[in-house]
Amino acid sequence: MGEIQSFRDLEAWQKAMDLSVLVYSASNQLPSDERFGLTSQVRRASVSVPANIAEGQSCGEDGRYIHHLRIALGSLGELSTEFDLARRLTFVGAAEAERVQQQIGRTRQIVCGLLRSLVRRRRAAPLR
Repeated sequence: MGEIQSFRDLEAWQKAMDLSVLVYSASNQLPSDERFGLTSQVRRASVSVPANIAEGQSCGEDGRYIHHLRIALGSLGELSTEFDLARRLTFVGAAEAERVQQQIGRTRQIVCGLLRSLVRRRRAAPLR
């Protein structure tokens, strides 16, 4: 892959965007009376992931980038929990819930890899 020009070049952001699209589609299955409840929560959590990756990368490679990636990971945990609940409440089918959970897992792996890389780089950087 070439040089990173913007957050759009990051695989983590791209996977997180794919996840958000999947979540929006899957959340259409939730009951209409959950529109302001669980539906809103899962959508906000899914949007939080690419938004925090973008915001962090846009801040430059300082502690704020790492902080925003950690927030993105927290949002992935929240989203996973919310889809577990939606499945238990039979708001979504097992296959759909599994598809979302797999995408959450792939996204988490990539974000964790990016986070590890930034932390290593930061530790190796000379003190100013």
